[in-house]
Amino acid sequence: MMEGAAMRRHIDGRNPVRIEKRLSRSFRHFMESGKAGGIVLIICTLVSLAIANSPWGAPYLHFWHLPLAGLSVELWINDALMAVFFLLIGLELKRELYNGELSDLRNALLPIVAAMGGIIVPALIHFLLNGGTPTQPGMGIPMATDIAFALGVLALLGSKVPASLKIFLTALAVMDDLGAIIVIALFYTAQLSVAYLMGALAVFGLLLAMKRFGRVLALWPYLVCGALMWFLMLKSGVHATIAGVLLAFAIPYSALEDDEASPSHRLEHMLHKPVAFGILPIFALANTGILIGAGWAQELLSANSLGIFLGLMAGKPVGIVLFSFAAVAAGVCRLPLDLAWRHVLGAGLLGGIGFTMSIFITNLAFTGQAEVINASKMAILLASFSAGVIGFAWLKVAGKPLDSDPDPDTMDFESYDVAK
Repeated sequence: MMEGAAMRRHIDGRNPVRIEKRLSRSFRHFMESGKAGGIVLIICTLVSLAIANSPWGAPYLHFWHLPLAGLSVELWINDALMAVFFLLIGLELKRELYNGELSDLRNALLPIVAAMGGIIVPALIHFLLNGGTPTQPGMGIPMATDIAFALGVLALLGSKVPASLKIFLTALAVMDDLGAIIVIALFYTAQLSVAYLMGALAVFGLLLAMKRFGRVLALWPYLVCGALMWFLMLKSGVHATIAGVLLAFAIPYSALEDDEASPSHRLEHMLHKPVAFGILPIFALANTGILIGAGWAQELLSANSLGIFLGLMAGKPVGIVLFSFAAVAAGVCRLPLDLAWRHVLGAGLLGGIGFTMSIFITNLAFTGQAEVINASKMAILLASFSAGVIGFAWLKVAGKPLDSDPDPDTMDFESYDVAK
């Protein structure tokens, strides 16, 4: 995520050394895709809502349930296209682990702890309102953060916010999504077929052997085997999108920054625009056709809807800020030099943009319960829109870089390991 050549050191007269790292080309490209992709997502959502509540609503909603090669159109989108989205999430997570914010444990601890708060507190809020009821499975809905949408909002602020905030929110959102992926694999699995699952894991083992022992650098063998693994995972009962994450970690990766020879880097670069401008907008069109009936306000006051709304709007910022503050106060980790608590609060507010990830989990949590799904999606959209507007407004007013930050386009932190 950082360009080593752009590193500059400033000795402040004390033992620690101030390190400034400039954002990498890959990360800047990802931010730009997120900004434009977020606008497309909003447009597609508004279009879907308008058509669903128009005289063409019935045929529009019926279209997504038409059969196509054994699955409905909606399932092809949610199970197949979204597997590609999860592949991109996995590639981004791997990049973070190799040479991004998560590659250095001291720098990684803050977003990891923040993500834990952003997962636990929203889920707890939903559980307190829905524990022991038929809507309890919805506690996973407010856990996730829509990384593309959240970064798209942040990208609108440009250099008016410090670089460390962009990196912190990225790492936080990636860890949030990793938590959501684990929750999906563990708690939203249909009837399990051990034979198909073993077959999928065998293909994954083959992919790892190709990388480790065969030194295969061509992309196509991984993609072909990945498609087979997806099919076996679909048949196993474990959600097929998990195959996308496993494939991401099987593709060879170079620890060199922006290494064009790295298959993982090439694939991530190839997927940014198709995911941002194709897959996610199609997902939005297929999943945000929400019918707004006469009792829509009453539906938002149900325990499930309140749990989702409060989990995203209040649970996310409270969990992220409190867990981060506790970790820093305990000396477990420290804030980057160009980050203040007002910036962390802004990240927490934007973390409440659940949108695509929350809608995705809704479909798994309440399979076959159209009314509950409809009300849940309405709460997600309201909470995500509110979180985006409030987060943007807060950072617009209070998110300016610190006076002590010499360059808002670099991440600044202290290092004790660099010789003077």
